[in-house]
Amino acid sequence: MKIIVSAGGTGGHLYPALALVEHIKTKDKNAEFLFVGTTDRLESQVVPQMGYAYRGLHVKGLVGNPIQKMKNAWIFVKSLSQSKKILKEFQPDIVIGFGGYPSASIVLAAAKMKIPTMIHEQNSIVGLTNKILIKKVDKIICCYQKAYDAFPHEKTVLLGNPRASVVSHQKLRDIHDIYQIPSSRKTVVIVMGSLGSSSVNRVMKDALREIQHDAFDVIYVTGKNYYDEMKNELRDLNGSIHLMSYIEDMPSLIASCDLIVSRAGATTLAEITALGAASLIIPSPYVVANHQEYNAKELVNGKAAHWLLEKDLTVETFVKEVRYLLSHDNVLSDLKKKAQALGKPHACEDIYQEMLKTLERK
Repeated sequence: MKIIVSAGGTGGHLYPALALVEHIKTKDKNAEFLFVGTTDRLESQVVPQMGYAYRGLHVKGLVGNPIQKMKNAWIFVKSLSQSKKILKEFQPDIVIGFGGYPSASIVLAAAKMKIPTMIHEQNSIVGLTNKILIKKVDKIICCYQKAYDAFPHEKTVLLGNPRASVVSHQKLRDIHDIYQIPSSRKTVVIVMGSLGSSSVNRVMKDALREIQHDAFDVIYVTGKNYYDEMKNELRDLNGSIHLMSYIEDMPSLIASCDLIVSRAGATTLAEITALGAASLIIPSPYVVANHQEYNAKELVNGKAAHWLLEKDLTVETFVKEVRYLLSHDNVLSDLKKKAQALGKPHACEDIYQEMLKTLERK
């Protein structure tokens, strides 16, 4: 089987795509893959480094002032010709888009050429690219009920995020071993994405001082850009507060901590539910269509997580919530069970089987 995979712009689009491809390789040793993305974003570096064939499209998002949007729209139209050329050269059996504006070009061109197409929506709010493609594609995969309700049900299935499969099956370490924390001590992990958050960091400067003498350890991920500042600011804290700029093995921490405090990115929540972690979610309000709040709401409505909106985040509200959760084992246990019930640990295999069905129907 020859497969074109397109995922552009961010890790939220790219890493689920890579997870699915890695799974397909275990099922079909003869499968051939071609990734299509941008010429200058994350995927243009990561994918070739992993050894996959890669083609970059010169495309821009439909953002900016009206004149810039018109220019970018014209660039998009030109990218359709480039996409058709790629399709004719590679001759894929199926094209799968994971979002980001390069996906619009290659998937739309494939649909016009009658090549089977599929899109994956990671968030609860449907992204602009997938909105453009709804009527054109053969199959739609989504992760949240809210997104499912926005798509035509006759060709949509709710199968989850491929990253859930990866973390469900990988070998994980214990947070107590990683940071030499006594096994009797509870642990809290606080991470606001790989880049961190300046607004949350401001609150944490005082919140961490407030809780440093509590009977639990905190692993606080500042974000690479803020590490030096936060380390200098909090240099007087005791040994129960562990400052990190970045964590390479987040699944191990999510699985073995007592409480994870995080943003509500699609991949993060897929991992939290797949691993059955208790979480306090602080959705980022600085994202398109406020989609993180809607992502988080699905867990909160299912009683699988607690949350604090950033507008309500203060030292007092944060400390009160963390202390409440860490002092109620029954609440933590219930959150873990309900989070795991929402998880999709077989997402990769389910999506792969849906691909095969789509090809059969064609």
